[in-house]
Amino acid sequence: MKIVCAPDSFKESMSAAEAAAALAEGVHRVLPDADCPQIPMADGGEGFTESLADALGLEMVEVPVLDAYGDSASARMALAGGRAVMECAQAIGLGMIPPQRRRIREATTYGVGQMIAAALDRGAREFLVGIGGSATNDGGAGMLRALGVRFTDAGGDELDGSPASLMRLAAVDVSTLDPRIRDSVFKIACDVDNPLLGGHGASAVFGPQKGASPQDVEFLDGALRRLATVSGHVNSVAAQEGAGAAGGLGYAFCAFLGGVLQSGADLVVETVGLARAIEGADLVFTGEGAMDRQTLMGKTLSGIARVARPAGVPVVAFAGRLGEGVEELYDHGFVGLVPIVAGVTTLEDSLRNGRRALADASERAVRLVVAGRSMSG
Repeated sequence: MKIVCAPDSFKESMSAAEAAAALAEGVHRVLPDADCPQIPMADGGEGFTESLADALGLEMVEVPVLDAYGDSASARMALAGGRAVMECAQAIGLGMIPPQRRRIREATTYGVGQMIAAALDRGAREFLVGIGGSATNDGGAGMLRALGVRFTDAGGDELDGSPASLMRLAAVDVSTLDPRIRDSVFKIACDVDNPLLGGHGASAVFGPQKGASPQDVEFLDGALRRLATVSGHVNSVAAQEGAGAAGGLGYAFCAFLGGVLQSGADLVVETVGLARAIEGADLVFTGEGAMDRQTLMGKTLSGIARVARPAGVPVVAFAGRLGEGVEELYDHGFVGLVPIVAGVTTLEDSLRNGRRALADASERAVRLVVAGRSMSG
């Protein structure tokens, strides 16, 4: 048999690579000679870089950056053969900033630009970028500054790209943008459809999650509107779906760097060559920490199902928790939904013993498959 092991990470328990190995271990307990390609998966969020690095054989490197508030930090990204994979949250992640430090009017994406510049210095020209989890709302101005774009006020003084400074923005000079950008391709993992501005935009929807008060939200939306207006994008790129992702990073990538936004899950599926991997497979084993009806809304497992179902390959999914509406997955190519917790236990023990529990669950599932084939044969 050929069973492709392509799980997402099980947050706080195991990485996607560890989960793939656990699934394969369970298969091989029953079928030692089974072909079990291990393909760690992700969407555009946490684990995006490591999953693609594992799948593509890229080297992880660490580079110095500034965090959202200008303090020294380090960010990990993956590089090899002219390709770079990175998560913006490595530099400007909300989780890096304690609530008492959050002053969103001052936060910038400068560290993301530093990551890109470091990758350019190392020969990268193809970029796969996950933009979830940011602490910022600057429309990507900080990132663009780090790559050479100049933002100035009416007196010609340069601005730092923060929302507070963008309210004084009078001119944007892109002539100084790093020329290597013209030879680069940016594919952006983006799983939201928010425009840059307005009631459904970056500031209104995501600002409060980053510590913005109602007064801040109004101020931030005004700052982004000024950026888009001065740059000439208020009725074009700024209005596109996804422009509001990551506090406007989606807008900056598209408007200034020629970036293309796409589903994070679909970007990973395409990049790791999942369609090729499942050719001739009997089953796909996948999984994540928790599944419910939202699993179908642009998450990793939905991307796997969109490839496996047309190919006629059934999908079995494993989870630590099966939530409300999970049975809807049966209508989208999933033939089995397997909880990996075998008995009453604490959350701490479940997380600590996740890899063993997943391997055991994989073994049980394979035994049922083998028994079913024996009975039908």
